[in-house]
Amino acid sequence: MKKRGTRMRSWRGRNAGGAALNWFAARDRGVVAGLSGLALAVTILLASGAHNSARAGDCGSVASPGLDWSECSKNNIMLQGADLHGANLVGAHFDSTDLSNANLTLANLEKATLVRTWLKNARAEAANFSRIEAYRSDFTNVLANGARFASAELQRAEFSGAQLTNADFQKAELGRADFDKAVLTGSNFSLANLSRAALSGATIKGPVAFSGAFMYLTRIEGLDLSAATGLEQQQINLACGDQATKLPAGLKTPEGWPCPPDDKD
Repeated sequence: MKKRGTRMRSWRGRNAGGAALNWFAARDRGVVAGLSGLALAVTILLASGAHNSARAGDCGSVASPGLDWSECSKNNIMLQGADLHGANLVGAHFDSTDLSNANLTLANLEKATLVRTWLKNARAEAANFSRIEAYRSDFTNVLANGARFASAELQRAEFSGAQLTNADFQKAELGRADFDKAVLTGSNFSLANLSRAALSGATIKGPVAFSGAFMYLTRIEGLDLSAATGLEQQQINLACGDQATKLPAGLKTPEGWPCPPDDKD
């Protein structure tokens, strides 16, 4: 029995020692796993930060051709005459910023905000203004032939005297926008909201697309729309023209023309 007890105690000792060793080993594995998890988390955070930094653009850089100001905040600053030719300005913020006389040729401003922004006399040929927010912004005399304004928010924007040959305004919101003396030859207003927009006084020499455009009280007095495409009688019935308005073949002058003067509120 004594020997048996000795063997039992010996077995228990070995068993306890083995359990202790197993516990320490498990603990060490846990520590290693924890450290590995921590290292992985740090790596992910660093990678995420680097990605976000790269995505945000170099916001501290000076205005220059081809720069990356994507998603940068440039509100309420003076950028008159800035050369931003070919710049990446996607999602950037230019609210109440002065971009008059700036060079935005080939610049990409998709999803940028330009609320109450000045772009008077700016050069923006073939620029991308798709899906911008630009309520009450001033595009007076802008040179924007071939520019894209698709799905842009341009309510009450000022385009008087603008050069907009072959510009794309598909699905744009243009309520009360003013195109007096603008050149609109070849422009596309398909599915755009032109309610109360002022097209009277614009220059149109050739086709302009109006397919599906909403033209409630759109001012088209004196316009030559004989080459316009996509116009239907119901659109003309909603619009405001006069006896000098030339319509495409097959469309008739509504009895309600001319409309009373628009209320400039």
